[in-house]
This record gives sequence, C-alpha cells and structure tokens, in this order.
Amino acid sequence: MVLHGSGRQLSLDLFTMTEHLWDLTANDLARKIADGEVSSLEVIDAHLGRIEEVNGWLNAVTRVLADEARAVAEDADKAVAAGDELGPLHGVPCTIKENIDVAGTATTQGLPVFADLVSPTDAPLVERLRGAGAIPIGRTNLPELGLRISTDNPLHGLTRNPWHPERTAGGSSGGEGSAIASGMSPLGLGNDIGGSVRNPAYCCGVTSIKPTHGRLPSYSVFEHDQNPSLSSQIMLTDGPMARSVSDLQTAMEILNGCDPRDPRSVTVSMEGPDSKRRAAMVKSIPGTECHPSVVEGVERAASSLADAGWEIVENTPPGIDLCSEIWAHLLGTDVSLLMDAARPLLSEEMAAALDSGITEQFPSEIMDPNLVHSERIRLAREWSVFFTEHPVVIMPTWPQQPFEHGADISEDSRSELIEILRFITPANVLGLPSVALPVGVSEGLPQGVQCIADRWRDDLALIAGLDIESSLGIITPIDPITS
Repeated sequence: MVLHGSGRQLSLDLFTMTEHLWDLTANDLARKIADGEVSSLEVIDAHLGRIEEVNGWLNAVTRVLADEARAVAEDADKAVAAGDELGPLHGVPCTIKENIDVAGTATTQGLPVFADLVSPTDAPLVERLRGAGAIPIGRTNLPELGLRISTDNPLHGLTRNPWHPERTAGGSSGGEGSAIASGMSPLGLGNDIGGSVRNPAYCCGVTSIKPTHGRLPSYSVFEHDQNPSLSSQIMLTDGPMARSVSDLQTAMEILNGCDPRDPRSVTVSMEGPDSKRRAAMVKSIPGTECHPSVVEGVERAASSLADAGWEIVENTPPGIDLCSEIWAHLLGTDVSLLMDAARPLLSEEMAAALDSGITEQFPSEIMDPNLVHSERIRLAREWSVFFTEHPVVIMPTWPQQPFEHGADISEDSRSELIEILRFITPANVLGLPSVALPVGVSEGLPQGVQCIADRWRDDLALIAGLDIESSLGIITPIDPITS
C-alpha cells in the first residue's frame, strides 16, 4: 500500500521520486500546467493510465472519455503556449457521477433502463467546471437512483473501496470516492440528500462538501429529474469531492451561484464576516454508540484545531437526535410515493429494501407531515442560535467503520441505516454546509470527521477543514488493497 498521509510536502516529495502526476491535487496540477512544468495532455494521459491500471478492480469509473479528454487537453496546451488567460482548473481532469448530465454521455442513475439516456447538454455545474478549464475524463458509479449508502447496481456492478476489498466505498457517490482515493481523478462531482458526498469521503479517505442548500444549482435536461420531490427540494444538493480541502475551496468558488434553470439557487458570497474561532466538539449522540476509532478521530481533529488557535468546547447542538427522524419522515414519504413508478425500474433486491426500509419504519401516521415541517423550522432556528456562540461543529461522519458490502440493504440490518446516518442527516434537514475530511487511519481504514457551520457560512466549515488538514495531512491517493 502506498500511503501519502503526512501532508502536502510528502506528496510533492513522492512526485519527485515517482513522477506520478496522479499523486497531485487539482490545485497542484493547475499550477504546474499554467507554469509550463507539465502539459495538460501529460496530466490527462497519466490519469487515463491510472484508470486503466486500477479501475478493473475497483469498478469506480463506468465510462472513460479518453478521446474527448485528450482532444480538449491538446487545445488547453495550445492556450498555455499562446499566453491566453487561463481558468483556475485549466487542463485539470475531473470525473462526474452518473446522475449528473454530461453532454454526449448517458445519465444512467445506475439503472439498466437508462443505459442509453444520452444527454445533449451539460448540467450547470459541469458547464462551470469546463468554463474554469477542467476536463471531464470519466463518469462514475452510483447505486440505483442514488438511494443507498453503498455503491452497487445491476447496470455496472459493485464499486470497491481502495482501502479494503470487503468494505463499502460508501454511497451514493461511491464511484467518485473510490476514483479520487485511488488516483484516477483529483476532483469530481456528486450529490447529497443523506450524506451521498460525505459517506464515500469517510469510507475512502477523501474530502467533500455538502454546500449550503441553494448555493449550487442543479438541473437535468431529462423531464423526470426537472421537478424533484419535496424532500429533494428541501435536502438535496450537488457538491464537489477531492483529496484536499483547498481543492474544495477552488471548486466552490467556481461552482457557486444561481442558475435560472434552478429556481432554488441563489448567489451568496463565499466569504462571510469575521467570526470567533470557537468549535463545539460532539463525540456522541444519545442512543448511538461510536466505535473507538471514531471518537479518537474527532478528538484528533479537535486537538489540531486547538493547536491552530481555536477554542474547543464539548457541546451538542439542540435536538441533534431528532434530526434523523425528521429526515427519515421527509425522505420516507417521498420514497413511498415514488415506488409505484420506480418499482419496475429497480432490481428486486433494491425494491424490497425500499419497501421495508425507512418508509416502513417511519410511516406518516407516526408523525403528522405538518409537525415534521414545523419541527424542522424549530430545529433550524435553535441550531442557528447555537452557531452564534459555536461557529463550527466538529463531529463524526459515521459512528462506525465502513460496513461490509450489501449490509445497508440486507434484511438483518436495514433497521440500522438510520443509526449509521445519525451524524449525517442534520446538515441535510437543516440545509447546512458540511465539510467531510479524513483525519487518520485506524485498523487499515480511514478515520474522518465533519466540520459543520451555519447556513451560508461554507467558508467557516472550509477554514476549519483546512486547519485540520494542515496538521494531519492528506492520506490519499493509495494503491488499492486487493486481499
């Protein structure tokens, strides 16, 4: 196993020794391309070579855009030679989850019936990445309709975690997590309604941000995606994934802002007013037991912030244990309404899991829909007040280590899904920004935390993540573990 885990200097030293361009972050690659140290074509070819080397085992990239990417890279190199103005990601490769439109490729949603559903246009965020000079080199895997926290489907099959062949890569953006962690891509796009960029970041040891709801626009050319369900309108957002928090910062500056195709999106500056450097540390939620490595990871992150000058206090935001129930009722109501139309499109295993999952555990008669929404607003208000004294909250991503493949939909463990997501769901229910990042390795698996801030204070979550990362380093890319 190759472990690049003690910081950026180690990664650069390894680049000198190995000349692996796929070792580098998106920002590092952009600087080297702009300075003429390497060509965009060399960078693209290095990542295409890495895909050829490891994707056969990991199955993270579902379609490779080699010819298109190399042609764009050649044009990118001509722009450098001509002295043209360059975008912040000029010539840098990226990958895109298969439920986000990329012109000329299928938006499959992980479903065989959508295998040939080719989009004629890019989604807004893909347009913005291209406008900044990034070059899509592949599409990445996801579960059916993105409705699992692991990544497997009857169209493309199982995506493996580079750290452990029997443990999940997370979901639903598990293809992105696995690809970024193994050096196939430095930067990607996913989406998050229940941790779908943060779950794979935790499982695979990379970084991601679930932005403030409404900060990034989302739109698909396909009619079945244009008018999302209520839970999606309230809780779903696209977001970038990478290996470094600084790459997330760059991506967010590029992706930020409204688009008329998404009436929920707004333009708010990525920079907010000065704030006190105080973080609340959360190590447990009532009724949820955390693995020792999880607690150790949170304590390590908090210690790093303290060393960087932050005041750390142990305090828990109000009603944190109720957030997951509100999330389950919101999502469960829509899933139950969706099932009549979706059932013929899904595998029998997936349909059975949804039928007996959160829709069965959290039926509408347990909590009136009006109460669900009034409680959501109450919690949002109380958390906002909490953030005035504790601008950032540091807490686990999952309470346990990554589980074995299929455990999220096995009949014996479906009831445990809500427990796994206890720390994930508050950011979705309340529309908050949350940065997920690795903080170490325990028993051969990544450890990770979330940095959560108030709405529109994505900058604070990113700043806290940067301070942690500057102390603890970057732990990927790695060579996949196959046995």
